[in-house]
Amino acid sequence: MSYRVTFVCTGNICRSPMAEWVLRHHVDEEGLDVEVDSSGTGNWHVGDDADSRTVQALMRAGYRSAHIARQFEAARFGAYDLVIALDKGHARALRAMAPDEGARRKIRLLREFDPAADPGDLDVPDPYYGDRADFDHVLELVEAAMPGLLDEIRAALKAG
Repeated sequence: MSYRVTFVCTGNICRSPMAEWVLRHHVDEEGLDVEVDSSGTGNWHVGDDADSRTVQALMRAGYRSAHIARQFEAARFGAYDLVIALDKGHARALRAMAPDEGARRKIRLLREFDPAADPGDLDVPDPYYGDRADFDHVLELVEAAMPGLLDEIRAALKAG
């Protein structure tokens, strides 16, 4: 059975689809049996494509992107092995909707997987009101967390 990971941000058009496609790239490259998707805590952008600046940042870095925004629902906790929040506010919202302690244990912050991240500042900032540099910065933060996240996934797959 596949290992299942989802990324969650606010509207599912900037940060979480960016993280989704970066992880997809890496698991595809390694041939890992991992399903990856993303969603948002809110419903403002349900049905929308990813923000064009997200798509552009991904493309500049050599990643693919195809995305339709959706909202995370509590019933979906059971479908995932890992639910990755992009900031502490998302993590709080996810914990509040988690049906039980098992679901809460699945919730992690993306930057927890970056050993160079300041433990007091694990948020990936929202680039929505920013410019190209803000989207590129978010991509750098996402990429910095990938080696640690991939280590976690590999260990879970090995443990079976």
